[in-house]
Amino acid sequence: MADAFPSSAFLAQTLAAQPANTPNVSSVRTEEQAEKVAKEFETFFLGQMLQGMFTGLDSSGGEFGGGAGEKAFSGLLHEEYAKVFAKNGGIGLSDQLKTEILRMQGIETQKEKA
Repeated sequence: MADAFPSSAFLAQTLAAQPANTPNVSSVRTEEQAEKVAKEFETFFLGQMLQGMFTGLDSSGGEFGGGAGEKAFSGLLHEEYAKVFAKNGGIGLSDQLKTEILRMQGIETQKEKA
């Protein structure tokens, strides 16, 4: 049976394909840039997951639920949730992606230089 989750190499290649609003891997030249792009991607990924999680919820109930305002701003709320999650450690995706980005770009890490 295949893994339920794609490999980090697959995710790095997907990131390199550059969908419309994902971080750009092709301009990475340093370990710090790779870390920044990996964290941006993890934030993007978490935002997409959160959006999917909230899609099926009935938000029309209660005094403050539903309406045009909720529809307009729920995406922003999911993005902010994702930023907070990623800032506080996320799900560990950025560490794996950073390693793959560095490998793909042929960049030596600080550990390798020592």
